[in-house]
Amino acid sequence: MDIVWRAAFVFFLILLLTRIVGRRELSSLQPFDLILLVVIGDLVQQGVTQSDFSLTGSALAIGTFAVLTVAVSYVSFKMPSIRPYLDGEPVIIVQDGELIERNLKRERLTPEEVAEEARQHRIASLADVRWAVLEANGKISFIPK
Repeated sequence: MDIVWRAAFVFFLILLLTRIVGRRELSSLQPFDLILLVVIGDLVQQGVTQSDFSLTGSALAIGTFAVLTVAVSYVSFKMPSIRPYLDGEPVIIVQDGELIERNLKRERLTPEEVAEEARQHRIASLADVRWAVLEANGKISFIPK
């Protein structure tokens, strides 16, 4: 039962940390970030299972993560008031071609990053954008004028 409690604690810790880190950082992984995630995965495994390398211990840890993932998804679905905290909300970062500096600072985005994303969407200038929205998954959606 200790493994279940450890897995539940680590699950909610990871959920909290992903909300703190921010959606943009998680949507654009650099090679270092990928390696860091693998290392974190190994550290989490050690913290959850300690020295228990049995199939039962692994099944308990994985099962706990799976059940909690479904539970958080269900709570998010059934309770719209909690959804922004669990899933995040879209944030408008460009309105009528003008960057919204307050929202860029809050999301730790630079104007250069927004311009780069616009170019990748074949938009030459932010002046051609009616709305740009940083989605909950970290991607930027552009609505042209």
